[in-house]
Parts: sequence; structure tokens; C-alpha cells
Amino acid sequence: MDILANLAIGFGVALSPYTLFLAVCGCFLGTIIGALPGLGPSNGVAILIPITFTLGLDATSALVLMTSVYYGAMYGGRISSILLNIPGDEPALMTTLDGYPMAKSGRAGDALVLSGVASFVGALLATIGLMLLAPSLARVAFLFGPAEYFALYLLAFCTLGGMASNNQAKAALAACIGLGIAMIGVDSSSGLPRLTGGNLHLYDGIDFLVAIVGLFAIAEIFFFIESHGKGSSIGIKLDKVTIPWKDIMATKWTMLRASGVGFIAGILPGAGASLGSFLAYMTEKSIAGPNGGFGKGAAKGIAAPEAGNNSAAGGALVPMLTLGVPGSGTTAVLLALLMTLNITPGPTLFSERPEVVWGLIASLLIANFVLLAMNVPMVKIFVRILMVPAWVLLPGVTMISFVGIYSLSGSYFDLLLMIGFGVLGYFLRKLDVPTVPVILGILLGGNMEDALRRAMTLSDGDPMYLFSSPIAIGFWIAAIAGFVAPMFLRGVLKKPQKHPTDGPID
Repeated sequence: MDILANLAIGFGVALSPYTLFLAVCGCFLGTIIGALPGLGPSNGVAILIPITFTLGLDATSALVLMTSVYYGAMYGGRISSILLNIPGDEPALMTTLDGYPMAKSGRAGDALVLSGVASFVGALLATIGLMLLAPSLARVAFLFGPAEYFALYLLAFCTLGGMASNNQAKAALAACIGLGIAMIGVDSSSGLPRLTGGNLHLYDGIDFLVAIVGLFAIAEIFFFIESHGKGSSIGIKLDKVTIPWKDIMATKWTMLRASGVGFIAGILPGAGASLGSFLAYMTEKSIAGPNGGFGKGAAKGIAAPEAGNNSAAGGALVPMLTLGVPGSGTTAVLLALLMTLNITPGPTLFSERPEVVWGLIASLLIANFVLLAMNVPMVKIFVRILMVPAWVLLPGVTMISFVGIYSLSGSYFDLLLMIGFGVLGYFLRKLDVPTVPVILGILLGGNMEDALRRAMTLSDGDPMYLFSSPIAIGFWIAAIAGFVAPMFLRGVLKKPQKHPTDGPID
């Protein structure tokens, strides 16, 4: 009954015309921000924060606007991932693996509609989970120490290699390249520069957005120029955009499972939507087996990461609101906004400022339906991007990439780095070395190193501490199995199949 009473308070706040207007505006702006390569939810929210002070918004209105932008950006990240093979943000990386192949086959509209529905399911279930389970689920994070986090990151690397490449050695090499790039900069413990070559621009490390835009957007442009557009989704004639009910029904359990996996990943401080997307995709790929068609335009390969990353986005709000610990980069920005507005997140926030918390939850419930209603009809607009001539679209993508990166730091060096990563991505793809593990290494390398250092500090240098809990041991076993199993599965797949004309098949 308390939940219903509190939710009534929340809807009383959320359904006011002004708050509802802010939620709709936030959804629209967030979708655009998410679709633009290089921005992403965290930077989009950070860039729009000054608007809250310019408009003189109170705490509830400011939080509703920014979280609507957050949810909208999580929706929008799939658009460029599916249409152009350029992730709008890091959680949308996994959507490219099956979304882009489906677009190339002329089903870009189906892919966008399916991903929109999966995003809606993941975000809605996560918001309900935030409403019902926030106080109790926040305690789950206390079970994860540095040993468990290190094993969890290792699991992500090992399993990702199995699905991202046909060669485990190349996948491991790609992960090592990513981890090496993540080490560039000043060591947080010793204060000494690492792998900087004396260049002051590298002392702060490599910005993840610079790497992702270079490895995907710039490399994609190089490939398009080399192939003169052959093998690209650009210019492909699209079928009529309809709602793919068959694919939606076939992936309903995938969406539910991925939402659960993503939500759990989201409530772990520091994990965020990226890991939720990775784990959801890996879980569904392992369930589907070698004949699941993942990586070739499988519907489940689109539904899983989209439901996973959107549910993780909602899950990341749990530790932020109940513990004051950001669950992702975007919630760290939101936490800074709350502190600026003199609101201290924590266990007492639900009782001391119920209008803020429950107004936010009610607004997110409304925002999910707004985003679904906004994104599905707009698919007909999004797919028209593929109809734009390449000589117009490619310079536009290049301009957005350069302007987006330069607007973040105002540094020409970041532009040079972006081009360098584009050249690196081009050669890696030419050598059939997957780029997704490189991105994962850059994204999680710093957190993985910090977890290992804390584990060694707590254990006084004893490496057995990494195996000190059942959770950590379970992650280690899963990591080893995830790295080794694909080697045997590929051997089974490569066995010659008996042709139907040769006789009956058992």
C-alpha cells in the first residue's frame, strides 16, 4: 500500500503539464543525442545540464528532464548502429553485430522497430524494478568486492572473444590492444606517466569516445571509399516498413531474460549499461547455440542487447538513489546534478524527499510510453537516412564525428587521435581482427586494473584472494569455459554436412 500511495504522489507530480512537457522534450532530445555518433547519454546529459539552471528548474523538474534525456539517448543509440554500423554510444556496440546485417538485407525498418520494442520492454521492466526492489537490490552490490569485479570483467573479455571472432587468438590480441590503450596516461597510484611518449596530451588518457568514433565511424568511411559503397547498407532499397510481429513474438522471452540480466548488471556500481548489453547478448547467444544465426542478422541478436542496455540504464539508478553511488557514467553526471541542487542521495532520500524520487519514477514510466510512441512511427523517417546519396551522407557523418569530438574537449589532438583510431580500425578489420574487444578493453580496462589493485592491497599481494568467494570462482569457471568452448563448437560446425540428395539424414 505504501508503494501505491507513493506512486500516487509521483503521478501527481509527473502528470502536471509542465513536468509532462519536460519529459517529452527530454525524450526527443535524448533520442537525437543518442543517434549522433560520439555524444552518447553521459555527454548528452552533461551538455544539457546548463539548461536546467538557465530555465531555473527545481530539483524534481531538473531530474525529470535529465533522466528523460538519459532514457531517450539509450533508445537513440540503436539508430546509427543499425543503419550505418556506427554505434551512437558504447552500450549500442552489441546492436551493430546483428542490426547492421539485417539492415544490409533490406530489413532496416524491421530492425529499428524490433529494437524500439525491446528498448521499451527493458526500460519499462527496469523502472518497475526500481520502484519495487530498489532498497533490497541495492544490497546486492555489497556482495561484490574487488575480486568479484575483476572476475566479472574477465568473464566479459573471454566470452566476448568467443562471439566476436572466428579466431580466439585474434580476439585475445584485440582485447590486449584495448587494455594497453586503457593504460595510457598518468598512473593513479604512483602518479607516473605510462605509455605517453612524453606527450602531455596523453597524460589524461585516451577518451573512450575518441576511440569508438575512430574505430567505427572513420574506419567505416575508409571502407566505404575503398569499396565504392559495395557491401554497405547505404543505398539499399528497403522493403515497406511494418511492425515485425513474428520477430517480436519470437523474441519475447529473449527480451525478458535480457532485461533481467541488464538490470542486475546495472545495479552493480561501475558496471553500467555497456556491461549489461554485453552480458545480455552473450547469454542469449549461448542459449541459442551455434545454429542461432547470431552475427548474421538474428532478431534475438538485436532484442537482447537493446533490452539489456535499457534495463541496465534503469538499474544504474538504484545505487545512485539508494546509496549515492553512481552505477554508470551517466548516473555519475546525474549525481553531480543532485548534489548541485542540494539533494543528497541515500537510503533516507525515499522518506525525506518522496516527491523527488517518486516523481522521477512516475515520469520514467510515462517517458517509456512516450519513447515507444515516438520511436516506432519515426522509423519511416530514420530509414530514409539510407536513401540519402553516399556523397551527401558520408561527408555528413564525417562532419558530425569531427564536430562531436571537438566540442567535447576543444582539442585538435583528439581529432588526430580519432583519425589514428580510424586507420587502426581499418587495418584490424582488413586482418579480420575484431574491434569490439578493443573497445571493451578501453572501456573496462581502467576499472579492471583498479579492481585488481584493490584486491592485491586487501590480500597483501596474495593472488589466491581472486578466488576467495563462490561468486568469483563461478565467474572464473564461466570465463574459462566461455573462452575455450567456442574452439570446440567451431570444430563441430566445420564438419562436413551430408547433403539431402546423398540419402536420409538422421
